[in-house]
Amino acid sequence: MTAYPVLKLKAGADVHIRNHHHAIFQTAVAAPPSATDGAIVEVRSSDGDFLCYATWNAKAYICGRAIAFEKKDPLTQVRSAIERAIALRREFFATEDTTAYRLVNAEGDFLPGLIVDRYGSVLVLQLTTLGFDTLRTWTADLLMDSVKPKAIFEKSAGPARKKEGLEPMEGWLRGEVQGAIPVAERGLKYLISLEGSQKTGLFLDQREMRSLVRSLAKDRSILDCCSYVGGFSVSALAGGAHHADAVDYDAVALARAAEHVTINGFAADRFGSFAEDVFNFFRRKPLPRSYDFIVLDPPAFAKRSSDLDPAKKAYTDLNRMALEILPRGGLLLTCSCSYQIDTSIFQTIVFHAARQARRSVRILQRHHHAYDHPINLYHPEVDYLKSLLLWVE
Repeated sequence: MTAYPVLKLKAGADVHIRNHHHAIFQTAVAAPPSATDGAIVEVRSSDGDFLCYATWNAKAYICGRAIAFEKKDPLTQVRSAIERAIALRREFFATEDTTAYRLVNAEGDFLPGLIVDRYGSVLVLQLTTLGFDTLRTWTADLLMDSVKPKAIFEKSAGPARKKEGLEPMEGWLRGEVQGAIPVAERGLKYLISLEGSQKTGLFLDQREMRSLVRSLAKDRSILDCCSYVGGFSVSALAGGAHHADAVDYDAVALARAAEHVTINGFAADRFGSFAEDVFNFFRRKPLPRSYDFIVLDPPAFAKRSSDLDPAKKAYTDLNRMALEILPRGGLLLTCSCSYQIDTSIFQTIVFHAARQARRSVRILQRHHHAYDHPINLYHPEVDYLKSLLLWVE
């Protein structure tokens, strides 16, 4: 087996690695490896015990990303982890009328730096660490061999790459597909444009919550805030909502949302769209109509710990404004995708919003994670998305 450069940790700094956490911080390093950034290294304790194999990046605060915990060929272990991730999705999606789902969920599948989404016959690859950026060709070849997609599109962007010293990357890696890609989610039709889209084209981590909205929407009027391409709106109409309005600053996304309404067979006059900031929308006097079911799914207001205080205020204000306009017996599905806002903080935010709005509120359900977004017990940071379904009186 290949001998890899050795990264030695300080005494006492190996506990979380022994617990199979994937992050190695600069402050834990006793002796850096003689390795180029992006290379695979062998990680040892201060006593010289083997701990794991990791990718190395001296420029990043998280300088090591554990990719294999057995003293066997690391790339063989990575290949096995990717194949297990793919097999898990086959277990849950083989008989479901859904053709858009996550194949690999980074640390959730023991693969830090690698995210793969499937949209019909196309795979979308996100590489968020230098280690997997270096393995781009190897990974694409493996996916072509294992999944046999028509094409692979790379959409690697966001703050994680910036922290790694990487520039955004977007474009076709294998093959190419012209135009929007048709996909299905539990029988509903969507058209996904990969180039220039947010995330990878559809917020796949909200699939279970879209289904929940669909199950509760009958005869209600829905306000879908930060709607993007209208997933919650279309789900609500499929569930029997008599009307759905979508609010998002992205006019192009709203145009696609209207297209989704049409291709799913719903009358155009049952859907409205407003290309504006959601806070400004709530300040309208009067609002376009009365709503008795509101979905709040805003972008991450807190992307780092220094954002926490302004994010708390923004989440509180947004939830307060929604609660103020709901009638008795109204429903509010409120969400946060900010990792810095944990479940306890988020519930406290909603509590303060309810107090400020002077409404009685009960929690009916919490977030349902989709099976294609598993949470790694050894690396709980992957558990970032929170949702509360509230009954408002």
